[in-house]
Amino acid sequence: MSEPHATVCLTHNFLIAMPAMTDPNFARTLTYICEHNEQGALGIIINRPMDLDLATLFERVNIPFDVTGRHREMGAMPIYYGGPVQTDRGFVLHRPLGEWQSTLAVREGATDIGLTSTRDILVGIGANGQPADILVSLGYAGWSAGQLEWELAQNAWLNVAADPRIIFELPPEERLSAAMQLLGVDFANLSDVAGHA
Repeated sequence: MSEPHATVCLTHNFLIAMPAMTDPNFARTLTYICEHNEQGALGIIINRPMDLDLATLFERVNIPFDVTGRHREMGAMPIYYGGPVQTDRGFVLHRPLGEWQSTLAVREGATDIGLTSTRDILVGIGANGQPADILVSLGYAGWSAGQLEWELAQNAWLNVAADPRIIFELPPEERLSAAMQLLGVDFANLSDVAGHA
Protein backbone atom coordinates (compact mmCIF):
# COMPACT_ATOMS: atom_id res chain seq x y z
CA MET A 1 0.00 0.00 0.00
CA SER A 2 1.53 3.33 -1.05
CA GLU A 3 1.59 6.50 1.00
CA PRO A 4 -1.37 8.79 0.27
CA HIS A 5 0.99 11.64 -0.65
CA ALA A 6 3.47 9.55 -2.62
CA THR A 7 3.84 10.80 -6.18
CA VAL A 8 4.65 8.50 -9.05
CA CYS A 9 6.72 10.24 -11.70
CA LEU A 10 4.96 9.86 -15.05
CA THR A 11 7.70 11.38 -17.21
CA HIS A 12 8.13 9.17 -20.32
CA ASN A 13 4.67 7.65 -19.87
CA PHE A 14 1.68 7.61 -22.17
CA LEU A 15 -1.65 8.90 -20.88
CA ILE A 16 -4.62 7.18 -22.48
CA ALA A 17 -7.87 9.14 -22.23
CA MET A 18 -10.64 6.98 -20.81
CA PRO A 19 -13.87 6.69 -22.87
CA ALA A 20 -15.70 8.81 -20.30
CA MET A 21 -13.35 11.76 -21.00
CA THR A 22 -15.75 14.56 -21.97
CA ASP A 23 -13.22 17.37 -22.52
CA PRO A 24 -13.08 17.71 -26.35
CA ASN A 25 -9.39 18.67 -26.09
CA PHE A 26 -8.58 15.19 -24.78
CA ALA A 27 -11.30 12.77 -25.91
CA ARG A 28 -9.71 9.67 -27.51
CA THR A 29 -6.20 11.08 -27.14
CA LEU A 30 -2.82 9.58 -26.45
CA THR A 31 -0.54 12.01 -24.64
CA TYR A 32 3.20 11.62 -24.13
CA ILE A 33 4.29 13.06 -20.76
CA CYS A 34 7.51 15.05 -21.21
CA GLU A 35 7.83 16.32 -17.65
CA HIS A 36 6.10 15.50 -14.37
CA ASN A 37 7.18 16.81 -11.00
CA GLU A 38 5.81 18.54 -7.91
CA GLN A 39 5.09 21.70 -9.96
CA GLY A 40 2.82 19.84 -12.39
CA ALA A 41 3.07 18.07 -15.73
CA LEU A 42 3.60 18.82 -19.41
CA GLY A 43 2.71 16.55 -22.30
CA ILE A 44 2.16 16.44 -26.05
CA ILE A 45 -0.90 14.82 -27.64
CA ILE A 46 0.58 12.51 -30.29
CA ASN A 47 -2.49 11.22 -32.15
CA ARG A 48 -4.26 14.42 -33.30
CA PRO A 49 -2.82 15.42 -36.69
CA MET A 50 -3.96 18.81 -37.95
CA ASP A 51 -4.79 19.81 -41.51
CA LEU A 52 -1.31 21.33 -41.82
CA ASP A 53 1.92 19.73 -42.99
CA LEU A 54 5.55 20.46 -42.13
CA ALA A 55 6.38 22.15 -45.47
CA THR A 56 3.44 24.56 -45.08
CA LEU A 57 4.42 25.36 -41.49
CA PHE A 58 7.99 26.12 -42.58
CA GLU A 59 6.65 28.42 -45.29
CA ARG A 60 4.49 30.28 -42.73
CA VAL A 61 7.41 30.83 -40.34
CA ASN A 62 9.84 31.75 -43.13
CA ILE A 63 12.27 28.89 -42.66
CA PRO A 64 13.76 27.40 -45.83
CA PHE A 65 12.83 23.79 -46.36
CA ASP A 66 14.73 21.70 -48.89
CA VAL A 67 11.91 19.78 -50.55
CA THR A 68 14.36 17.91 -52.75
CA GLY A 69 16.72 15.22 -51.61
CA ARG A 70 16.31 12.54 -49.00
CA HIS A 71 14.16 14.44 -46.52
CA ARG A 72 11.47 15.39 -49.05
CA GLU A 73 8.98 13.03 -47.35
CA MET A 74 9.32 15.03 -44.13
CA GLY A 75 7.53 17.95 -45.79
CA ALA A 76 4.32 15.93 -45.95
CA MET A 77 4.42 15.02 -42.23
CA PRO A 78 1.41 16.37 -40.35
CA ILE A 79 1.65 18.95 -37.61
CA TYR A 80 -0.14 17.81 -34.44
CA TYR A 81 -2.52 19.48 -32.06
CA GLY A 82 -0.32 19.06 -29.00
CA GLY A 83 -2.80 20.38 -26.46
CA PRO A 84 -4.78 23.47 -25.49
CA VAL A 85 -1.88 25.51 -24.00
CA GLN A 86 0.10 27.95 -26.22
CA THR A 87 -1.49 26.71 -29.45
CA ASP A 88 0.33 29.41 -31.42
CA ARG A 89 3.72 27.99 -30.42
CA GLY A 90 5.57 25.06 -31.97
CA PHE A 91 7.08 22.16 -30.05
CA VAL A 92 9.28 19.44 -31.51
CA LEU A 93 9.40 16.02 -29.89
CA HIS A 94 12.54 14.36 -31.24
CA ARG A 95 15.29 11.80 -30.96
CA PRO A 96 18.24 11.95 -30.63
CA LEU A 97 18.57 14.87 -28.21
CA GLY A 98 21.10 16.87 -30.24
CA GLU A 99 22.47 20.29 -29.34
CA TRP A 100 19.67 22.87 -29.50
CA GLN A 101 19.23 26.20 -27.72
CA SER A 102 16.55 24.98 -25.33
CA THR A 103 15.76 21.28 -25.04
CA LEU A 104 13.96 19.50 -22.25
CA ALA A 105 15.67 16.10 -22.03
CA VAL A 106 12.70 13.80 -21.44
CA ARG A 107 14.74 10.65 -21.45
CA GLU A 108 18.46 10.15 -21.88
CA GLY A 109 20.29 7.00 -22.80
CA ALA A 110 19.54 4.40 -25.44
CA THR A 111 16.10 5.87 -26.12
CA ASP A 112 16.90 9.56 -25.66
CA ILE A 113 13.98 11.87 -26.42
CA GLY A 114 13.88 15.64 -26.21
CA LEU A 115 11.29 18.39 -26.45
CA THR A 116 12.55 21.57 -28.10
CA SER A 117 10.65 24.79 -28.67
CA THR A 118 13.36 26.99 -30.17
CA ARG A 119 13.60 27.99 -33.82
CA ASP A 120 17.07 26.48 -34.31
CA ILE A 121 15.72 22.92 -34.43
CA LEU A 122 13.31 23.89 -37.22
CA VAL A 123 16.21 25.45 -39.15
CA GLY A 124 18.13 22.17 -38.73
CA ILE A 125 15.20 20.11 -39.95
CA GLY A 126 14.69 22.44 -42.92
CA ALA A 127 18.34 22.39 -43.92
CA ASN A 128 19.31 18.75 -43.54
CA GLY A 129 16.36 16.75 -42.20
CA GLN A 130 17.89 16.30 -38.75
CA PRO A 131 16.88 15.13 -36.27
CA ALA A 132 15.21 12.47 -38.39
CA ASP A 133 12.71 11.25 -35.77
CA ILE A 134 10.36 14.16 -35.05
CA LEU A 135 6.79 14.98 -34.10
CA VAL A 136 5.94 18.67 -34.44
CA SER A 137 3.00 20.06 -32.51
CA LEU A 138 1.29 23.36 -31.98
CA GLY A 139 0.47 23.70 -28.30
CA TYR A 140 0.89 21.33 -25.38
CA ALA A 141 -1.08 19.83 -22.53
CA GLY A 142 -0.34 21.19 -19.08
CA TRP A 143 -1.39 20.29 -15.56
CA SER A 144 -0.86 22.34 -12.41
CA ALA A 145 0.61 20.85 -9.24
CA GLY A 146 -1.40 17.80 -8.17
CA GLN A 147 -3.94 18.13 -11.01
CA LEU A 148 -2.78 15.11 -13.02
CA GLU A 149 -2.65 12.93 -9.90
CA TRP A 150 -6.22 14.00 -9.09
CA GLU A 151 -7.40 13.21 -12.65
CA LEU A 152 -5.74 9.77 -12.48
CA ALA A 153 -7.52 9.11 -9.17
CA GLN A 154 -10.81 10.03 -10.91
CA ASN A 155 -10.11 7.40 -13.61
CA ALA A 156 -9.85 10.04 -16.36
CA TRP A 157 -6.66 8.41 -17.66
CA LEU A 158 -4.75 5.17 -17.84
CA ASN A 159 -0.98 5.40 -17.91
CA VAL A 160 1.66 3.08 -19.26
CA ALA A 161 5.43 3.37 -19.81
CA ALA A 162 6.00 4.92 -23.23
CA ASP A 163 7.44 3.08 -26.21
CA PRO A 164 9.23 5.55 -28.54
CA ARG A 165 8.38 3.38 -31.56
CA ILE A 166 4.72 4.28 -31.10
CA ILE A 167 5.59 7.99 -31.31
CA PHE A 168 8.04 7.89 -34.19
CA GLU A 169 7.30 4.78 -36.23
CA LEU A 170 3.51 4.30 -36.28
CA PRO A 171 0.94 6.37 -38.17
CA PRO A 172 -1.16 8.58 -35.86
CA GLU A 173 -4.34 6.53 -36.23
CA GLU A 174 -2.57 3.42 -34.85
CA ARG A 175 -0.90 5.01 -31.82
CA LEU A 176 -3.79 4.89 -29.33
CA SER A 177 -4.54 1.20 -29.92
CA ALA A 178 -0.81 0.37 -29.83
CA ALA A 179 -0.50 2.06 -26.42
CA MET A 180 -3.57 0.14 -25.25
CA GLN A 181 -1.88 -3.10 -26.33
CA LEU A 182 1.03 -2.26 -24.02
CA LEU A 183 -1.54 -2.64 -21.22
CA GLY A 184 -3.12 -5.70 -22.85
CA VAL A 185 -6.43 -3.86 -23.23
CA ASP A 186 -8.65 -3.18 -26.25
CA PHE A 187 -10.13 0.34 -26.40
CA ALA A 188 -13.60 -1.12 -27.07
CA ASN A 189 -13.42 -3.01 -23.74
CA LEU A 190 -11.87 -0.15 -21.80
CA SER A 191 -14.92 0.79 -19.75
CA ASP A 192 -14.84 -2.71 -18.23
CA VAL A 193 -11.35 -2.19 -16.79
CA ALA A 194 -11.66 1.39 -15.55
CA GLY A 195 -9.87 1.76 -12.29
CA HIS A 196 -8.18 -1.61 -12.49
CA ALA A 197 -5.15 -0.87 -14.67
